Amino acid sequence: MKRMKTKNANSGYIRIFDTTLRDGEQTPGVSLTIEDKIEIARQLSRLGVDAIEAGFPSSSEGEKKVIKEIVKAGLEPEICGLSRANRKDIDAAIECDVDTVHVFIPTSPVQMKYAVDMTPDEVISAAMDSIEYIKKHGMTCEFSPMDATRSEVPFLKKVCKAAEDAGMDRLNVPDTVGIMIPKTMGTLVEELKNVVKVPISVHCHDDFGMAVANSLAAVEAGATQVHCTINGLGERAGNASLEETVMALHVIYKMKTKVNTRLLYSTSRMVSTLTGIPVQANKAIVGENAFAHESGIHTRGVTVKPLTFEPIDPELVGRTRKLVAGKLAGTRGIKAELEEIGIYPTEEQLKEIVKRIKDLGDKGKMVTDADLIALASAVMGEVIKEEKIVELCDLAVMTGVKVIPTASVRLILDGKEYIAAETGVGPVDAVLKAITKLTHSLEKVRLNEYRLEAITGGSNAVAEVVIKVEDEKGHIVSARAAREDIVMASVEAMINGINKCLLKNRKQVNKN
Repeated sequence: MKRMKTKNANSGYIRIFDTTLRDGEQTPGVSLTIEDKIEIARQLSRLGVDAIEAGFPSSSEGEKKVIKEIVKAGLEPEICGLSRANRKDIDAAIECDVDTVHVFIPTSPVQMKYAVDMTPDEVISAAMDSIEYIKKHGMTCEFSPMDATRSEVPFLKKVCKAAEDAGMDRLNVPDTVGIMIPKTMGTLVEELKNVVKVPISVHCHDDFGMAVANSLAAVEAGATQVHCTINGLGERAGNASLEETVMALHVIYKMKTKVNTRLLYSTSRMVSTLTGIPVQANKAIVGENAFAHESGIHTRGVTVKPLTFEPIDPELVGRTRKLVAGKLAGTRGIKAELEEIGIYPTEEQLKEIVKRIKDLGDKGKMVTDADLIALASAVMGEVIKEEKIVELCDLAVMTGVKVIPTASVRLILDGKEYIAAETGVGPVDAVLKAITKLTHSLEKVRLNEYRLEAITGGSNAVAEVVIKVEDEKGHIVSARAAREDIVMASVEAMINGINKCLLKNRKQVNKN
């Protein structure tokens, strides 16, 4: 068995207990395959979390199987299995050979009565019996009095003391329905620290949007471990977001974790892709707009001194800064965007380009990178010839009532020809998957967002497609295309976006 990796509370070190594979998978609509869970577990190990809650072993044979596979993978973090306070559940966790059994039982009046139909004395007895049983098998035991924050404090203290007497190694305090505020969370942890001597952990839910704040308040009060999930996934409104919690600990509190912050964005993207749950654009740390600037005063500031409008360097979390062309954009930001793609207008030309961008923005139009180049080309009185790294040679799409939509594409990338085929839920999905299959494997560029922006009326309607593509460093480039054929509009926009992304990257490499 691995030894418990708890640090001294005075060392300024906070353990990160990741429960993406357990509580995160309980996100409505999420169901991960065995391969998905193993892939995420390996990434979490690379990320540097201290513990991975791999799942709930007794919930199904499939769950038991995947937990065993994660244990066999020999990952660095402590591997934990969740269990109710009964021997059947605990035996299932023991069978998986996990390092830690996380055992829980309700302690609030409402849950004791309606969730498990047990008296307070029965709850204490079951908790103690379970902990003693886990310890007899030589395993680490983390104990959670579920719904602790709605429990009667005298009874909660009694349960926690009994659990310590039974041999628990860590006490986890769950804010199961997210009803705490930082002040009350801190007070509760302080009170429990006076009752037990074992390390205290917290598991906060985000029902009122305070999971991260409550977790940090618990750390201020002496908690030495925080339960988190990637992207804040979890039941209902989710759990404390790992990326937000870790960065606040590192930057604001000057505390240490083992997490390699430069892998936060790539981990977020992986989990988003595998779960099918998109990350909101304005989410802290990993959202698309977290390091994007449009306002003139902001773009001016960050191009001169990034610290003016960025609390941290984007590279610290695996991101890059993005200056956005739009109606609020300033001259300096537009100039920086153009120079990044090798366009150098005069001062007068730049003023006109900025004016036209603002006019577009005032009309409610999203200004894509392709629009920016087109506007610059028009203003500078010349056709800006764009080098094409990727070109479409051939495209074939098959679809029908009883036919699975299938697409095959032939592309030229850097002078070499490549072919790929894919199926999808429709012809557009199939063809974009086929293109992504090639470009992501060759240049690590993939589709980030697809939107059908506008359609004119009539049977020969013109469809306008806006796409965003993203490279492995998190650079996001947008492009637009309009055609009567939605499939061709989608392909044209995708190819344009990929070319813009690759050209921008290569020009930056050459510049460096």
